Amino acid sequence: MLERMNIAPVQNPPPHAGSAGGLDLREALNFAWRQWKFILGVTAIAILLGLIDIAGQTPLYTASAQLLLDPNRTKPISQDAVQNDMPLDPMMIESQIAIIRSSSLLRRVVAKEKLVNDPEFGVGPVGPGAGMLSYIKNFFVRAAEPTREPTAVASDPGLETMSPEVIATIENLKGAVGVLRVGQASLLNVTFTSRDSDKAARLANAVADAYVVDKLDARFEAAKRASAWLSDRLVELRQQLRESEEAVNQFRAVNNLVEANGATLNQEQLGQLNGRLVQARSETAEKKARLDLLKRVQANGGNISALPDVMNSGAIADLRKQENEASRQEADLLARYSDRYPAVVNLRAQLSDIHRSIAAEIARLTNSISNEYELAKARQDAVERTVREATGQTEHDNSKAVTLRELERTAAVNKSLFEDFLQRARVTEEQSTFEAREARVISSALPPDSPSSPKTGQIMLVAAVLGLAGGVGGAFLIEMLNAGFTTPRQVEEMLDLPLLAAVSKMEAQDLSHEGAILTIPQHPLVKPLSRFSEGIRTLRSAIQMSDVDHPPKIIQVTSTIPGEGKSTISMTLASSAAQSGQRVLIIDCDLRLRASSRYFKAEGQGLVDYLMGDLDVAQVIAHDENLKLWVLPAGGQTQNAPDLLASEKFRLLIDALRPKFDLIIIDTPPMGPVVDALVVSHLVDKVIFVVRWAATPREMVAHSIQRLHGHKKVAGLVFNFVVDAQAQKYGKYASYYYQDHYYR
Repeated sequence: MLERMNIAPVQNPPPHAGSAGGLDLREALNFAWRQWKFILGVTAIAILLGLIDIAGQTPLYTASAQLLLDPNRTKPISQDAVQNDMPLDPMMIESQIAIIRSSSLLRRVVAKEKLVNDPEFGVGPVGPGAGMLSYIKNFFVRAAEPTREPTAVASDPGLETMSPEVIATIENLKGAVGVLRVGQASLLNVTFTSRDSDKAARLANAVADAYVVDKLDARFEAAKRASAWLSDRLVELRQQLRESEEAVNQFRAVNNLVEANGATLNQEQLGQLNGRLVQARSETAEKKARLDLLKRVQANGGNISALPDVMNSGAIADLRKQENEASRQEADLLARYSDRYPAVVNLRAQLSDIHRSIAAEIARLTNSISNEYELAKARQDAVERTVREATGQTEHDNSKAVTLRELERTAAVNKSLFEDFLQRARVTEEQSTFEAREARVISSALPPDSPSSPKTGQIMLVAAVLGLAGGVGGAFLIEMLNAGFTTPRQVEEMLDLPLLAAVSKMEAQDLSHEGAILTIPQHPLVKPLSRFSEGIRTLRSAIQMSDVDHPPKIIQVTSTIPGEGKSTISMTLASSAAQSGQRVLIIDCDLRLRASSRYFKAEGQGLVDYLMGDLDVAQVIAHDENLKLWVLPAGGQTQNAPDLLASEKFRLLIDALRPKFDLIIIDTPPMGPVVDALVVSHLVDKVIFVVRWAATPREMVAHSIQRLHGHKKVAGLVFNFVVDAQAQKYGKYASYYYQDHYYR
């Protein structure tokens, strides 16, 4: 029997194979399958709006010209200037971009191209080709911009003297001009957008040329102003230099100060004497050092002949050679003869003469050194006396010399300043006549072949993406707003109860048989192999399997709110059970609406009459020959239905009927409006909760089940009014049906 069930009462289905990392791919595909019409519809609407936007836009063409900024011309050229090869910094680039978009520069373009009367830029705001997306974008851009002061338009110099038409034209041009730096190079890309491709190229070149001319004019005006200022300053400096030089000459004339090689006469003489004095002192110190060395050697008994002056003497050198030769000969003779040999005696006499000659030469050199020192000392004394005499005269001229030097320094400073300004004035004058350009056009604008706006592909892509995102978001919102149960997983996760069965929604063609219209309880009898009939049999099997050891006999059928089909499920379930050969009794305990009683046309005596009177139970139970089941109708009207259902007599009635029937189905009111179902639930074996598929709010169902003392007697839920075409889109565990070829 379990193999024929639409949905087996499985508490925990296996995890999806398509889920990974928290993203259930299978669930996402099922979501797309369920909502593809809505998503596709929203996307199609967005694409249609994009097409309307494109159709409403006027084609615009954008032409581009490139400017090269020369960083080597950022400073005036002078003889001592150092060329700057560093590239322009970003702040300088931004400043040049602001200049190109400034009103003063665009005014040149307006005047040169006579754009005041141009139909595109001279009248009204720019944007005849702007589309819906552009208006939306501009709206948010304007909303994000800070509020400008009313006087911002007249902030550029000269704008207050222009007519309103010119100002309006300039503002329109600002919307069409674009300036962008090319990478990290000193290149500016100047673009201009217009309806006409030729006009776009012409005005892009006009803006670039206006920028170059503006730079030349600015440098020319700056050079002229600098030249004028330098000329005025030179007049003042020339007068100061003349006055300072005249003051120097006048002071010399008054004080009789003669200049020689840039200095006065006394200063010149004193300088020469100081030089001679230094030379004399140096020479005296040298002679004295030689004399002191000689005396020290003599005092210590040393060999004077070893002194440098003695060694360098030519005569002594010759005598030394003679001495060496005689000593050699003497040694040779002594090797063969005795010391009394005549030749030996003669050689010794010669050696004695040579020694005396050496001693005499040394004495002469010693006297010569002493004399030289005395002479140098005398010369030094003479120069010192002369210096002292000259110094005595200079001391009288010290105050005059200090004053003269001050005047000369002042004249020198004025002369240097005058020469520097004169040089700069000449350079500036040359720059005012010609100056190398700081910017030049390296790529002129050409008429574009294709329009730059509207960007059809981009607009369509954005529209499609926005439409798809809006469709997915809207579909997700619709799913979130759908508060009803749609899958067994939702039932199991939220209520911890099984889904017993899913009963398909019956259409008119399903209830038609051989030209006759069937009622729903009759459907399992006439069409036992239909999907609906299989769903009811699934419910019967699930009820039996809910307690295998003690199969329930008394079943209560209820719901949350009216209109969920719990009475129809009760009668159809009873009809299906009776068809299988069971003795089935259906009790209509819905004492307010009495749907079951009306169906069986048993509106006479019934349950109310039995509970309130002394009738026998056989008098109130009727048998339906068509469905082969017994019916206990509601009976007469009552104002205290809960009290009757909670009475001891009703409990005894249920106990009395239990052994007489195989299955007793009690149709009770919904849990939401009244308390009748809660009262009856104490007397039954199991409670079947009917839920309208994808309609009844989940929170209300959960609350109603909690009122039924939790899950103690609730066997599970039944989905009613299931739309099969939609149910299959909820995935593997939401497929409450077999394929169509299983049913007839």
